[in-house]
This record gives sequence, structure tokens and C-alpha cells, in this order.
Amino acid sequence: MQALGKHILAEFYKCDSAILNDVALIEQLMVEAAKRARATVISSSFHHFSPFGVSGVVVIAESHLSIHTWPEYGYASIDIYTCGNTLDPWISFKYLVKKLKAKDTSMMEVKRGLFDVDGVLKHKTDQKTSETIGV
Repeated sequence: MQALGKHILAEFYKCDSAILNDVALIEQLMVEAAKRARATVISSSFHHFSPFGVSGVVVIAESHLSIHTWPEYGYASIDIYTCGNTLDPWISFKYLVKKLKAKDTSMMEVKRGLFDVDGVLKHKTDQKTSETIGV
């Protein structure tokens, strides 16, 4: 079985509450986390809730990174979903652990789009696949 993508579902505990409540900083860190994994950033959208908390997403050509924060608990829920074989989502994960100052984490990786195919599973971000479909 081969997968189209990897999806890291992560829980960050005992993070710096001030960081978790700073919408501009959270957006900056999430975009940088994507770039560090060599993802192609398409766009980002983040929102600050009143009185506290941030939710946002970074759309990448290879899928997305998303975050929801609860500063009052020092907690963040983070998804890092990458498609293709050129990115390592764990680079983004490790960067965010450090920058959010998480003292404890829980995570799992889920393989997405499992197929039983002969040869190499092609991704839409692969050059050969783009040529094949005429893009």
C-alpha cells in the first residue's frame, strides 16, 4: 500500500500562553513551519477570538497546516497534512514544538489516500504527473 499523503495530528500542552494568543505571531510561525518543510505556501487565514484563542490555516500546494489554540490552558491542536514524497511534515512539527515552547506533546501520523498500486504512486505535484495530464 502506498499513500498520497501524511497527516500529523498533534496536541501541544504547556505552551507559552502569550504566544498562543498572538494571532500575528501564530500566523508567522505556521507559515515558517510550512516553509521549513519546503512546502509551497499558497495563502493563509487566521482569526483571533475574544477574549483569547487563535484559529488558522496555511494552505500549501501540498495540502495544509492548521492550528486552534486555547491560551487559557496552554494548549494547541495542530494538523500538518502533506501530500507527495518531497516534504517531511515532521520538520514542521519539530519547529512548532520549539517555537510554541510546548513542554508536552501527543501526536500520531495517519497515512491518507492509501492505494495498492504497482510501481510508484504519482502525485499531482510531481513533474511527470503534470506532463501526463497536460498541465
